[in-house]
Order: sequence, then structure tokens, then C-alpha cells
Amino acid sequence: MRRYWSIYGAMLLITIAHYVSPTRMMLWHEILERLYYLPIVVAALSFGLTGGLTAAACAGACYIPHILVSWRHSAGEANSKYAEIVVFLAVGTLTGVLSDRERKRASELSDTAEQLRMANKQLEESFSKLRRADRLSAVGQLAASLAHEIRNPLGSIEGAVDIVERTVSEERRREFLGIIKKEAKRLNGLLSNLLDFSRPRTPQIKQVQIDSIVRTVVDLTSHTAQHKGTRLECEIEPTRVPVECDAEQMTQALLNVTLNALQATPAGGTVLVSVHQQGDVVLIRVRDEGGGIAAEDTERIFDPFYTTKAGGTGLGLPISYQIMTQHKGRITVERNTETGMTFTLALPITQHE
Repeated sequence: MRRYWSIYGAMLLITIAHYVSPTRMMLWHEILERLYYLPIVVAALSFGLTGGLTAAACAGACYIPHILVSWRHSAGEANSKYAEIVVFLAVGTLTGVLSDRERKRASELSDTAEQLRMANKQLEESFSKLRRADRLSAVGQLAASLAHEIRNPLGSIEGAVDIVERTVSEERRREFLGIIKKEAKRLNGLLSNLLDFSRPRTPQIKQVQIDSIVRTVVDLTSHTAQHKGTRLECEIEPTRVPVECDAEQMTQALLNVTLNALQATPAGGTVLVSVHQQGDVVLIRVRDEGGGIAAEDTERIFDPFYTTKAGGTGLGLPISYQIMTQHKGRITVERNTETGMTFTLALPITQHE
């Protein structure tokens, strides 16, 4: 409403100026005629075709009495003024049509944006439902796998207890008590790994030298390598750049991968742990000479409880994957040209965004 009164107030001022200006001031009359276009265009832009035509008609109605009074003795000049009123109407019509089209297009774009917003909202809700369904499915698979993993050692313990209860030989009793102890230890390790996986602690980020972590893991696994008759080699590219990470968690991640490589490599084979820097990322590679992993298994080796080894818990690699994800890194695996697999732990040097 305020714009409405502004438009017609401006038109009234122009008309008054016309009436009070003597006819000899031709230049001023030419200027005042052109000033009518301003309220006409503003009205058309604001209110569309209806507004443009109405403003043009009003401008013509205001101007006609001035023509009749001031230019009645000059037919040529009067006709020129009437022609100007026709142009008023043409400008109001054209501007109004264009304004209506633009307004319609803007409305269509607004409707489209609203539809896209609603579609995006529905898509997010669908994704949320899918994520909840995936979590429920994962929990179900986890529970089924855990039940299967626990049933085996419990069966062994139950059978050993029955035999111990019936046997009188001290040697046999010690043998089956050893089985009970071994299976109980296996159960404890399984549950510890499960807790590590299901309730990972937040990394305590500090600056450490990555070579110290690698050497610690090599020292911890050297006895296993000697027992199997497997060579464990280490190649560390000289670097003094400290890496931001949780040293304990990174040790665990690399330890899981290295033990996995040693278990896969037969006697006489070699496991190579190497470190080098690539830009702002440190790459730790563990190369084994085992039988490799089937293509269909490669996509699942980081799934909880999925294992291709007899007696394996299937939690070592998933824990390593989880640790690397928490450190904004990644763990990948690829088949070697000759034999075996190579696991790569890519760790950013800094954890800052």
C-alpha cells in the first residue's frame, strides 16, 4: 500500500508541475512528459500488467486536460502529446507483461525449491531409516557371530570337565585342565577384543615418532616369527617428522595386521614391515608371503567376526580399521604380484583440519 501511494503521489507531483509551468518552457514540458514513465514502470514492476496499465491510464487522464488547455491552438503539438499517452500505455503493457512472466518464473522456482527441500527431507529420513536398519542388521549379525564363536570354546570346556570328572589318571587330568585353561583364555581374549571394538576409546593424540611404534611392534612379534620359522624384516625411511596419533592405539592396529601377516606366511617366508612418507601422510606397509585372500573375501575382511582362519576371532582387522578411521586415516589391502598380500596403513601426519 505504501508503494501504491508513492507511485500515484509522484504522478500527481508531475501533473502539478505540468500545469504550473508556462507553455513557453518547452524543455521542461518535454522532461516532465518523460518523468511519467518512472511511476508507470514502477507500478508495472510492482503490480504486473494490471498495475502498469492502470498507472499508464492515470498518467494519460492527468495529462489530457493539460493538452486540451495548453495546446489547443497547436494541433500538431497536441497530436504529439496524445501520441505520448499511447506510448505510456505501450510501456505500461510491455513492462507489466514482462513483470508478470518474471513473477511467474520466480514462483515456479520457489515451488521447485520447496519441492526439492521436501524431497531432500524425505531422502534424509529414508537414509536415517536405512542407517537404523543397517545398525539393527549389524547387531543381529554380531550377536549371531559372537554366539557361534563362544559356543566352540564352551563346548570344549564342557567336554573337558566331563572327562576330568570321570578320569582317575593324574596325567589325563592335567591334560584336560590345560584345555580348559586354554579355552578360557581364548574366551577372555574374544570378549576383550569385542569390548575394544564395541566401545573404542577416544584417541589421546600426541606427537610421536612413527618408527618407534613400528620397532615396538617388530620386537613384540619377533618371537612369533622365530617360533614359526618366518623372517620378519623392517625397513624405515629416515624421517624426523613427528606424527600426531595415539601411540597405544596405533601400536595395536599395526600389531593386529603384523600378527595376521605372520599367521598367513608359511615357514621360510618373509614378512616385511616398511615405512615411508608421502606428502602429508605416512604409509606403513605390511607385506606377507602367504596364500593370499580370495577376491570375494577381500571385501569382507574388515567385517566383525569374519575370518578365513581356523580359530580366528575375526576382530583383529576390524579393530585396526576402526582405529585408522578414528585417526582420519585408512587401511587398505592389495594382492602382491607374486604371492601374498600387502596391507597399507595410511596415517595423516597431523590430525588438525
